[in-house]
Amino acid sequence: MKLSTRARYGLRALIDLGMNSETETVSLQSIAARQDISVSYLEQLMALLKKADLVSSSRGASGGYRLGRDAQDISVGDVLRVLEGGLDAAACPGTDKDGGCEGADLCVARYVWKRINDSINDAADSMKLSELIEESKRVRRLQEKQTISGGTQNG
Repeated sequence: MKLSTRARYGLRALIDLGMNSETETVSLQSIAARQDISVSYLEQLMALLKKADLVSSSRGASGGYRLGRDAQDISVGDVLRVLEGGLDAAACPGTDKDGGCEGADLCVARYVWKRINDSINDAADSMKLSELIEESKRVRRLQEKQTISGGTQNG
């Protein structure tokens, strides 16, 4: 399974939003600048995420975006399903609940696809946006320390 640019950029945008919207809304322009993503592309992503209630927006001079729910209540799976339409690595009618495959009773390969799909979904659902936000903050602090200590040694 290969995730699209939409999923990669959308997840980056939500992490950025979670890091920067704790006290006020965040403009798409500021996310675009920090994440090097075009504003028009972000508008498309945010429209999908807003429709799924993962983000909310407000208009006006102090308008912008913020998370639609607590970051601990948003899984990576939630985000990826909205942006990708699903997470299944293999489409197999034998794994469908409606039994869409005539040979499913005799096909052992369907168990392989089901296990792979279940593993991907379980992994994505177990990761919360709040964890990614905290990890991103940790990485940012480390970079700032390295910049400060590097500047002191050279100066």
